[in-house]
Amino acid sequence: MATAAARRYAKAVFQLAEEERKVEEWASRLTSVRALLSDPQVAAVLTNPTIPNDQRMALISDAPHILDPEATNLAKLLIESNRVGDVGGIEDEFLRLADVAAGRVRATVTTAVELTPKDRDRVENELSKRLGKEIRMHVVVDPLILGGLKLQYGDRLVDASVSTRLQQLRRRLAAS
Repeated sequence: MATAAARRYAKAVFQLAEEERKVEEWASRLTSVRALLSDPQVAAVLTNPTIPNDQRMALISDAPHILDPEATNLAKLLIESNRVGDVGGIEDEFLRLADVAAGRVRATVTTAVELTPKDRDRVENELSKRLGKEIRMHVVVDPLILGGLKLQYGDRLVDASVSTRLQQLRRRLAAS
């Protein structure tokens, strides 16, 4: 879940990306920045207050082969404002904003077993037809649901899992 600060940074970056008509490029940049700043060794240095700020900035500046100039500037801004830990939330929120702007819906499907490509496509196509939008689907395997599936998109949750049905049956039997 993105913090309020991460949402503000993501919104600012997204507005810049939209103005430049480079949303996909910025999405890629944010992925690169997140990969670099999330590395445990790099993060340990960048968040260490005993290391002077100019040395932390030099670490990022000395990595031109990893980040382009715009991504480097963003990384430096996050270091200066002590927001290195928010980089994941910034990327996630940016991608959410990009999906909303493009009319896409993000959905998470949880199943007890891995879906075959055919089943995955069928779920994705059916949801796309029902919502009338392009779907970005993420599949999670959770054996604890026993069977069926859980589908979450936006603020909606459709729980057709066997474990939930069994819990409902237990409650009904206990209430009888």
